[in-house]
Amino acid sequence: MQCLKLLKKYVVDWQIYVALMGTALAAFFMMEQNVFRFPTLLLVFLTYFSGYLYTKYQHHRHFYKILIVNAACGIFAMVLIFLNHNEIRIFKWLVIVVLGLLYNSFFLEKFIRKIPLLKVFYVGFTWALINAWLIVPQFHLSIFFITILFVTALILPFDIRDVNEDHIVTFPRLIGVQHTKYLAYVLLFASLMIAVSYLRFPYSICYFITCGTTFVLIYFSENSNPDFYFSFWVESMSGLPMILYGIVCLASS
Repeated sequence: MQCLKLLKKYVVDWQIYVALMGTALAAFFMMEQNVFRFPTLLLVFLTYFSGYLYTKYQHHRHFYKILIVNAACGIFAMVLIFLNHNEIRIFKWLVIVVLGLLYNSFFLEKFIRKIPLLKVFYVGFTWALINAWLIVPQFHLSIFFITILFVTALILPFDIRDVNEDHIVTFPRLIGVQHTKYLAYVLLFASLMIAVSYLRFPYSICYFITCGTTFVLIYFSENSNPDFYFSFWVESMSGLPMILYGIVCLASS
């Protein structure tokens, strides 16, 4: 129990875990496309980590410290791009950073997170751009749709968790918890169908198992579940494809 509390306090709450899971999903597609490079992977992690840290702590009394971390991550990311990538990668990265600022920034009168029903699709869209545009030489439509459908389905359980706290219209508040689950199932199934048709065999199997596990977690998602159920178990589904592929590689070696 003490280990779980420490994990939540220093890894989950500090957005390290969601950044790692997003990076693992990117690594999965990088491996599938044969474009894996560690500098690119580090760039993805810095982008996720600084973005989610900024979003969560921008109203915190020590926000200036978070800005220092964000600035350091941004400078390091730019150095990585200049040393290991081309000018086009800079443009792609800056577009994604701007999209993150538009999602939730205190200095904007209106931002995406306050727009009813749009949040879940916007986050999925941003993750999809990272996987289908930032990390690959050319835009990949199939990876884009696999990601946006999958990530959107993963976000819906979080709206179920927050159904009594949200001050804007979300899917659980609009159509109810059960119908929100049905929507997540449809999105997940569509993502799986594209993945099975497009991804190479070992990757599609890993993704199939991931979607099956995600289906179960969505099924049991309830507002009464502890926060750890969502912030750890549901969040882990983003990294599960890469974890499974790593197991396959170890088993075959």
